[in-house]
Amino acid sequence: MIKPGKIIGIIGNGQLGRMSAIEAKKMGYQVYVYGPGTETPAGQVSDIEVDGHYDDINKLTLFAQGCDVLTFEFENIPAISLEAIRAVTPIHPDPSVLEISQNRLGEKNWFEANGFPTTPFEEVRSAEEVGSTVKKWNTRAVIKTLTLGYDGKGQTKVDPGSDFAAAWKSAGVQTAILEKWVDFDHEISVIVARNESGEVVTYPVFENIHRNHILDTTIFPARLEKPVKRQARELAKSMAEKMNLIGLLTIELFVTSDGRLLVNEIAPRPHNSGHVTFDVCPVSQFQQHIRAICNLPLGNTEPLTPGVMINILGDSWTDGEPNWKHLLSMDFVNLHLYGKLDPKPGRKMGHVVKSFNGTDFSDVDRIRRILKIPHLDL
Repeated sequence: MIKPGKIIGIIGNGQLGRMSAIEAKKMGYQVYVYGPGTETPAGQVSDIEVDGHYDDINKLTLFAQGCDVLTFEFENIPAISLEAIRAVTPIHPDPSVLEISQNRLGEKNWFEANGFPTTPFEEVRSAEEVGSTVKKWNTRAVIKTLTLGYDGKGQTKVDPGSDFAAAWKSAGVQTAILEKWVDFDHEISVIVARNESGEVVTYPVFENIHRNHILDTTIFPARLEKPVKRQARELAKSMAEKMNLIGLLTIELFVTSDGRLLVNEIAPRPHNSGHVTFDVCPVSQFQQHIRAICNLPLGNTEPLTPGVMINILGDSWTDGEPNWKHLLSMDFVNLHLYGKLDPKPGRKMGHVVKSFNGTDFSDVDRIRRILKIPHLDL
């Protein structure tokens, strides 16, 4: 057990690290943060902020020596860097878990090898291979780069009538994964936590709505039939056990039109869809992550009230800053801004959570108008 008062090191200095640091500080831990830059979202709320690159193993080793336990909040950290420092200080989740999530083909192969349902896929190395597979499937598909893909980056849609040569050139890689298009009714996520003692908990299912490939809105708990939600949570528990997870894992899934669950991808860290837990659960995903990596008892995951989370992108600053006064005059609204100074279009600047009773989403549209976000039919 890593008791309160000890030092938690977070590798990565974005908003996920920020909210994890806030929860760790509430519990009495010291928090050190490592990543490129200073006055970063996580660095602003931490005890020590170290400016360093993720491939600087000497600097990472010095950072690790000053901490009692390490974690990370960002997938695109070289697993080899984390492997190099794990002998210095325990790191959770294990770098092997991170490695599964870093390569889309490796991730899908792992799902398939371990019996988790996923989208039909093929490894492809040329336009000809893309074309022959798409024609075999006779449906739309998506070419995805193997690494560094998030928020829709590194993806090219194709169908049987596409110009496969142009699509392959657009992908700009030598090897990719081709995934069959999924006819889904819902996109959902499940967050599971497991500590070193083997205790496992899952949060209720999150219902996610994307706009321009970026998470726009999360409804929590998801509006799905109980058997589907129960199956999703059991799948998440099984995956955590199979990986021997210590920490937090998010599983993103499709619910198909015929009610099947297909695993899309995983993230071994807190997740954008789980931000709503900060305001509506007894123990947020961020505190749960701290509990898990420190081998503390895991907390209650059931929401005290339902909630809706809306991402705030830099687009909301178009024609001036949003009217925070109008936003915060609303009941049961909580604003979270990440301390980023440059509101670029598409950049995640913060989020807002509205807790509510029942299924009345009328206030959600008012929030969206204040934030200059297009209407969403819920």
